[in-house]
Amino acid sequence: MPKVNAADASSSGRHGRGRRVATSLSEINVVPMVDVMLVLLIIFMVAAPMIQRGVDVNLPVARNAQQMTGDRVEITVPLAYRQNRIVFLGREAVRASVLQERIRQKMETAAKKDVYLGGDRGVNLGELMEVFSMLKSAGVEHVGIETNVSGERER
Repeated sequence: MPKVNAADASSSGRHGRGRRVATSLSEINVVPMVDVMLVLLIIFMVAAPMIQRGVDVNLPVARNAQQMTGDRVEITVPLAYRQNRIVFLGREAVRASVLQERIRQKMETAAKKDVYLGGDRGVNLGELMEVFSMLKSAGVEHVGIETNVSGERER
C-alpha cells in the first residue's frame, strides 16, 4: 500500500498540494506465497496415507468366523516374538515384561474388559498362551482370538 508522507511548507508545489505519495519496497507479495503453501498442502495430503504402515502378520484362516465391531483392545504377537519378546498393543510396540501392567491400566477405565489376541501363523501355541495368561492375570475377562475369514484377503 502506498505511503502518504506530509510535505514541507516550502515544497507545496504550484497547485498547493501538501502531500506526496511514495511506494515502499518492503511490502511482501502474498499471492505467490499462498500458492506455494497450497501446493505443499496438497503434496502432504497425498503423501500422508502412503507413509502409514501397520504390522505385517499372517493371521490363520477360519471358515466360520464372525466379524468383530466396536472399539477394542488388540494385542498382536508377531513372528519375531521368539527373539525379542515384543508384542503390539494396537500399533505400539510393548515388551512382554510390561504388557501386564499396560493392560491393567487400560482395563481400569474400560467398560468392556475384552481383548482381541492375534498372532502370526508361525507363532507357536505356547507363545500365544504365554501372552494369553499375561492378559488373564492383568484382569481381562474375555480374550478373543483373531483369524481371517476364509475368502478374505490376508493382511
